[in-house]
Amino acid sequence: MNRVLLQAEEIDSAGKATLSDRRFTHLTGVLKVEVAQTIRVGVVDGGIGSGTVLAIEEEHLELQVVINQPPPPSHPLTPVIALPRPKMLRRIFRLCAEFGTEEIHLINSYRVEKSFWQSPQLENGAVRTALLEGLERSGGTRLPRVQLHKRFKPFVEDQLPALRAERPVWLAHPGSETPMPTDLVSPGLIFIGPEGGFIPYEVALLSTQGAEAVGLGARILSVDTAVATVLGRNLPW
Repeated sequence: MNRVLLQAEEIDSAGKATLSDRRFTHLTGVLKVEVAQTIRVGVVDGGIGSGTVLAIEEEHLELQVVINQPPPPSHPLTPVIALPRPKMLRRIFRLCAEFGTEEIHLINSYRVEKSFWQSPQLENGAVRTALLEGLERSGGTRLPRVQLHKRFKPFVEDQLPALRAERPVWLAHPGSETPMPTDLVSPGLIFIGPEGGFIPYEVALLSTQGAEAVGLGARILSVDTAVATVLGRNLPW
């Protein structure tokens, strides 16, 4: 935990916050904070600053909080990911939050098993927990918005045009000889397919919306590795 995240309502009018949950356990049991020590804090979907430990009791601690800086910059890419195996979901949510994406779109594909959509990892509480863990690790505060799209064709034909809004769209596709651009300045969308990639019909449909197929190298990457590779090549800081 490299930044303690607080909800805005946890900070009272005097700038004090009391922690008694897992954050308290981590601060006292892992980081071994002491009274008068200053730690990094932030407000979910808000700014960042510092918190000074005022008191440590048996079951809670009290912080004096000062929020005086804007949050770190967001990532320019919006990942659109074919729903992966449930065991990958938590890791992917954390990765996207660590890199500072503003949105995550999970879509259906021919190679996505229907049972994946029933995963407990897609429940709101599980998603939020994974995103917060990523933010705490990276020092960010903006909680990515996660949207689920269970029908591929309606998403591409009806929703993608508005989502794109004239932004470039790339499709990470095995075998493409066109390299993925790096050092992006303006926002864009990146599609990452399921294990085995998108089928030809899906690639063709995406191309009608201006998606350009790009490669990530000679090796075939797992979904979570592809997400980390794409986002890591285009850091905004």
